[in-house]
Amino acid sequence: MVPEAEVKDVLDELQRLRARVPLLTGALAASTDGLVVAQDTPGIEAEGVAALTAAALGVSIRMSDATGRGGFRELLIRGENGYIATYAAGRSAVLTLLAEDRINVGRLHLEGRRAGARIGEVVDAAQDHVERPVPSPRPQQSGTLPRRGTTPDPT
Repeated sequence: MVPEAEVKDVLDELQRLRARVPLLTGALAASTDGLVVAQDTPGIEAEGVAALTAAALGVSIRMSDATGRGGFRELLIRGENGYIATYAAGRSAVLTLLAEDRINVGRLHLEGRRAGARIGEVVDAAQDHVERPVPSPRPQQSGTLPRRGTTPDPT
């Protein structure tokens, strides 16, 4: 799971993205297994979208592999009322954007890719820190340890 400080950083990035691209109606960062990291999706059930994103991601990865297109980068779905775009965000997260049908798709991709890269850096760094915590410093010892069966000299 992503620590609270990093979740705030991801949420800040989602909100900045929505401010930069006015026709975005929602933005969601999720783990690749479908858990919400952060979301700015008014009127949308974020948990359901995160789970569906993970399912779509699984199919997209298999399709990329089967066709020799390399690792997953992005997925774009166009519906009658707008777009759903999903972008890789580092090793363990994805960014899903919801947009109105009038959006400039080139701008959507440009901003989505950039935000996905920034979110990926935050989430990956947090995951690396959790997986490899910084060891605590060893206590300083004065002098040498007494040999077995002896007691230290109190002087």
